[in-house]
Amino acid sequence: MKVFKFGGASINSTERIENVAKIIRSYSDEKLFIIISAMGKTTNALEKVAESFFAGNKDEALTLFTQLKEEHLKVAGNLKLPTANLQLNDLFTEVEWLLHDKPVREYDYYYDQIVCLGELLSTAIISSYLNSIDIKNSWIDVRDIVRTDDNFRDAGIDWEFTNDKVAAEILPLLIKNNIVIAQGFIGATDENESTTLGREGSDYSAAIFANMLNAESQTIWKDVEGVMNADPKKFPQATFIDNLSYNEVIEMAYYGAQVIHPKTIKPLQNKGIPLHVRCFLHPELKGTIISNNPVHQLPPIIVVKENQVLMQLNSKDFSFVEDKLVSSLHHLFNEVKIRPNISQNGAISLLCCLDDKPEKIEKLALLASELFDVQVEKGLTLLTIRHYDTDTINKLTSGKKIVLEQKTTETIQVVMK
Repeated sequence: MKVFKFGGASINSTERIENVAKIIRSYSDEKLFIIISAMGKTTNALEKVAESFFAGNKDEALTLFTQLKEEHLKVAGNLKLPTANLQLNDLFTEVEWLLHDKPVREYDYYYDQIVCLGELLSTAIISSYLNSIDIKNSWIDVRDIVRTDDNFRDAGIDWEFTNDKVAAEILPLLIKNNIVIAQGFIGATDENESTTLGREGSDYSAAIFANMLNAESQTIWKDVEGVMNADPKKFPQATFIDNLSYNEVIEMAYYGAQVIHPKTIKPLQNKGIPLHVRCFLHPELKGTIISNNPVHQLPPIIVVKENQVLMQLNSKDFSFVEDKLVSSLHHLFNEVKIRPNISQNGAISLLCCLDDKPEKIEKLALLASELFDVQVEKGLTLLTIRHYDTDTINKLTSGKKIVLEQKTTETIQVVMK
């Protein structure tokens, strides 16, 4: 049994949906559990709906949502799926009733209730399309299977409950049909409130099911040959890497490489399940294989994160920060639900580099100001290079002002402007 995950780029047009169907048909003799992301830029569009709703702009939110509805209905129509419309309308209604209310809870809650729709719509369309061309499959709402806590936008999995549901509901479906279609990225609390597992969390969802189904492998289908040493959209000369170890990929993901969700590897490594990263445009290519096997002599691996904030926190009374104040700051990180990409402390000051999430940065700065004098600098870039060499460092930092640097024998990180 194999687990597949298809990302949004693989289904962002009628032609690409048909291509995905061809890939799936080529595995018709095998049992497949398939996770599918939201189509194209749907998640971004739903985020704008959530932002407008939370800001009190109900009419704007409804207008944006109507545009998204029409796009999905058009895709269903292009695929000649009149019967899919009924299920789509049920899913649309789930969000529309929310948009007519006024927000009374935190933004993250509403984000999850709205953004989760993307995966539900895409999988409903594709499951119906596959059945229409005689690729028999079962569709599930993964929120009935994946139980999480209520840490909205970064929910934790209840592994025992979810594992029991997989055994009770997914395994019988795989006996009935060789193929089960499900959503990534989402789950639900014990109060049936939708949750998400973190941005790009579909990879993680697939790994959860691979672990619980004891899959022989997990494959992530992307629009690149496999794992590259840098983002090819930013670095046209990026090179392909055919083999990587679990350890290396965890490090890459931790530092922000977008190829794999940071939590994906552990469920696979725990059961020795290899992860394949392959190209849906050229399925004949082998792609990258990620496993327990160590890999040596890797090229410099480059990760660039834009829109960074440097927060400088100075002790108000010249007290040392290393004990109580550091502990208090980490408590604030947990309260605001934000994680520093780099932190560095001196005797009476702390520096933290964070993703620029305005509502979280503002809240963190306000809370931290009770303990520290706070300064915030925005518009920065975080550069991480693993297996660095001098030429690569010089090339990527030339002409930049470096405001913070950390270096180990394997990795260098530079905050720059």
